[in-house]
Amino acid sequence: MARGNFWRLFRIMLLLYVLLFFAAGAFLARARTTDWDDTLYVGVYPVNGDRSTVSANYIDALDERTFADVEAFFARELRRYDIQISDPVVIKVGEEVVQLPPAPPGSDNIAAIMWWSLRLRFWGWRQQLGQPGVQPDITIYMIYHDPESHPRLAHSLGLQKGLIGVVNAFASRREAGANNVVLAHELLHTVGASDKYDPGTNQPVHPYGFAAPARMPLYPQSHAEIMGGRIPLSAARSETPASLRQVVVGPLTAAEIRWIRPGE
Repeated sequence: MARGNFWRLFRIMLLLYVLLFFAAGAFLARARTTDWDDTLYVGVYPVNGDRSTVSANYIDALDERTFADVEAFFARELRRYDIQISDPVVIKVGEEVVQLPPAPPGSDNIAAIMWWSLRLRFWGWRQQLGQPGVQPDITIYMIYHDPESHPRLAHSLGLQKGLIGVVNAFASRREAGANNVVLAHELLHTVGASDKYDPGTNQPVHPYGFAAPARMPLYPQSHAEIMGGRIPLSAARSETPASLRQVVVGPLTAAEIRWIRPGE
């Protein structure tokens, strides 16, 4: 009996050690991605979401230039907050991923969401096993769709736990700028930024979801706050920015991702 209790206790202690090890690794990884002392490397991995020829051809033409606006956006906005890093975000395009990620649950059940989060992170870990080169700080999977057959896309997401994002995007050069807006939004989720729009209406929430919350008159705005997601045109209407040139990082978002430190 005593022997059985010993091995049971040993297994529990071993499990606690493994959990502590991974928790410490996750904590250090999150700290590394929000110290903003060095370049943050982001791996973008394309996925043919609808198995179409249009998406396949678009993926074949992808390279780092497709995402240059994202790098420029972070460099510009960091300078506005007096943080001087020559290349704050560098994006590398990885090899195409064939398998689709697990779909998020269709409900707000906490247990289902936690289980899906674990499955997504495990899926991402498996995809990285086949990728050449150094493991990036953050992984973003771009799920491309033919805009002719998929005029509306499922919600994209970014998880701070696991530093992973899934972006549903259009396989169209015309939509490349808007795709990059979504990519930057989800990337910021992975480093701690929260949404600043009403999920029921998709309208940015005043004041934190507005690029210029003190502007008089308030509407129409000319830019979007990145986590607000849209350019407010009236109290009931907003539009998706065509590119990151129409987007800024607001003070609350900057504080959440540690561009503004306590006491500053």
